[in-house]
Amino acid sequence: MKFTVDRETLLKPLQQVIGVVERRQTLPVLGNLLMVAGNNGLVITATDLEVEIQSRVGIEIDEPGDITLPARKLVDICKALPEGAKIQFSINDQKAQIRSGKSRFTLATLPAADFPLVETIKGDCSFTIPQSRLKELIERTQFSMAQQDVRYYLNGLMLEISNGLLRGVATDGHRLALCDMPVDIRVSETRQVIVPRKGIQELLRLLESNDALVQVDVGSNHIGISNADIRFSSKLVDGRFPDYDRVVPKGGDKLVLADRELLRQALSRTSILSNEKYRGIRLNLEKNIVKIQAHNPEQEEADEEFEVDYTGAGLEIGFNVTYLLDVLSSVRSDHVEITLSDSNSSCLMREPGTEQYRYVVMPMRL
Repeated sequence: MKFTVDRETLLKPLQQVIGVVERRQTLPVLGNLLMVAGNNGLVITATDLEVEIQSRVGIEIDEPGDITLPARKLVDICKALPEGAKIQFSINDQKAQIRSGKSRFTLATLPAADFPLVETIKGDCSFTIPQSRLKELIERTQFSMAQQDVRYYLNGLMLEISNGLLRGVATDGHRLALCDMPVDIRVSETRQVIVPRKGIQELLRLLESNDALVQVDVGSNHIGISNADIRFSSKLVDGRFPDYDRVVPKGGDKLVLADRELLRQALSRTSILSNEKYRGIRLNLEKNIVKIQAHNPEQEEADEEFEVDYTGAGLEIGFNVTYLLDVLSSVRSDHVEITLSDSNSSCLMREPGTEQYRYVVMPMRL
């Protein structure tokens, strides 16, 4: 195995796959990258047995071959070399020789045959989508995924595939984010799959904000997303996602229209003096006015007041301020619409004039 490559040409695909490699491994080979050099260039693969990312580099190969070598060390070497450096790569006596200018590195290797590869996905549901749309769907919802919840099916993002529509839903039991993305899909029946948290985070790093199409293949146990240079695959979470539609509030009679950025800034300031553990703040609604209050065990208090468009009855309700700020960071319109019923019911937040993005936040007792 032998090839020469520009530092930048090699560094980008290495950085695309390195996030999958865990620092602590049960199997030594999982700390390595699989490198396969052949007629189609160089293919670099990383896996943690749950998520696998494969990146292709279109370069001339002098001698084909395959090997695995330490992921972090290889990335650190490439980062440390000067910009524009040429890297000469070869294998001798099961050692990887890396040369660049007057620098020499020798890395230990493990056989390519030891590297575990995800099974080929037999997709029973396939479609293409502009990667910018898939990226937006993930960005708009992923913050609501649970972290290490015993209800393991919440530790991921649910994708619902139906005719003409891809829907993303995430919830941690206290809040919910929902995004609808129109896509050219034809399916015989609606399909729901749960992509694990790590897979979603890695996918978000890989996707770019352009309209190049990516192919999505959904199998019984895996999901695969690919384009010409990248192939991502992840195991699916084996579980049943809750009936999210029941959670979305309907029929709220108190409608608040607020400037998104002003509300975000007011909540950020008030949150400084909220309880560090529970992060609770209180909203008091009056005609065209919202008052935001926070206090903590040290008897410190914060108060904010600003104008909103609201004509309903007075209402006092408590929320975890982090949940509200996460929604406001996801909303991209100038204003945000908040629908409420009473102090014990969840609120519905959305961009005015569209049902494409919906956010539900449960109240908290203060």
